Amino acid sequence: METITTTDALAALCERLSAAPFVTVDTEFLRETTFWPKLCLVQIASMDESAIIDPLAEGLSLEPLFALLSNQAVMKVFHAARQDVEIFHHLSGQVPSPLFDTQVAAMVCGFGDSVAYDQIVQRVTGAMVDKSSRFTDWSARPLTEAQLTYAMADVTHLRHVYIHLRDTLAEKGREDWVAEEMALLASPETYDLKPEDAWRRLKARARQPVELAVLQELAALREREARERDVPRNRVMKDDAIYELALQRPRNAAAMTKLRAVPKGFERSRLGQAVLTLIDEVMGRPADSLPSLPKRKPSIEGASSAVELMKVLLKLSAEAHGVAPKVLATVDDLEAIVSGQDAPALSGWRRVVFGDAALKLRSGEIGIAFDGRTLRTIECERPVNPVPAGAGRSRRRKKRGEADEAAPAES
Repeated sequence: METITTTDALAALCERLSAAPFVTVDTEFLRETTFWPKLCLVQIASMDESAIIDPLAEGLSLEPLFALLSNQAVMKVFHAARQDVEIFHHLSGQVPSPLFDTQVAAMVCGFGDSVAYDQIVQRVTGAMVDKSSRFTDWSARPLTEAQLTYAMADVTHLRHVYIHLRDTLAEKGREDWVAEEMALLASPETYDLKPEDAWRRLKARARQPVELAVLQELAALREREARERDVPRNRVMKDDAIYELALQRPRNAAAMTKLRAVPKGFERSRLGQAVLTLIDEVMGRPADSLPSLPKRKPSIEGASSAVELMKVLLKLSAEAHGVAPKVLATVDDLEAIVSGQDAPALSGWRRVVFGDAALKLRSGEIGIAFDGRTLRTIECERPVNPVPAGAGRSRRRKKRGEADEAAPAES
């Protein structure tokens, strides 16, 4: 096990690795007190060698590593790649490519939802991964032997996991399924999050356009401030404070002091004054320049029951094709399908595996029935008319015993 602490040694390592068909990669980082992850360690391996790169070593340049990560002849293999890729994108401005995420591939191959690394290693290789060093301080030097051993295991076992999943995908003819998922992970837009879109992270639901406008501006202000100071978002302004400021919209320092979610003395700070200025600016905008409220999903009679039925179909489809339900569709997807809206589950390979059946269930072309002790889908002889999207109001009924005026006549 080699530990790289100089640029020359890193360049030599990356030159050797550039001849390999693939390399496995993992990182150790800290993020508790910063906005951007602090890269503390990079582990990398081919089938012939493995090494640990110390980014904190004095004078070490990671440029040779960035060149390897962008080498199109070498597949870069990660497990749960999102945060690792985000780090490399932030440091180099590039996304490692080509890219393979074993967690995504494992879900496509039937290992379950968001399978953990140690679980898939045990199932594929039979080895047990020691996780005792997982939450240690990776910025402290020198690193212990236990830390180095733990870190290296994250890429050495991953070699065999990758080969197993790669071959399984080829046998099942599912390489294209994973390729669709990798396209999203490999897109720079996935990591170029604009401050103007930061409000979408928030769970608050605005009731008025002016409230939404303040919410958007406050979230963008916090995002820019957190990035500039390199501190976590909540160190700048907590979510609850943003919600209350957008709802109450104080126009002066005295009004701001009365808000429970706003820290004491915030109104006297530079940021507090910036918030008041921002609220004044938004309140002075013409009504027709304010943002429109996001459209809510149409409320459909019986929608909750329909979603539960969709969940049953989702499980049946996942079991039939040996994939994890989570990778096929989310609850949001199911709610969208029920309400007649588009959803990711209705495109690409997901449509073939689940989406088409979901649309048929919604329209009454298929149903779900018991077959002995199991459930299966059945074709319906007389498809019922699908519930139109947006039909949210309950039908009015006449006196007991009379026909329902709003119900369509059966043909």
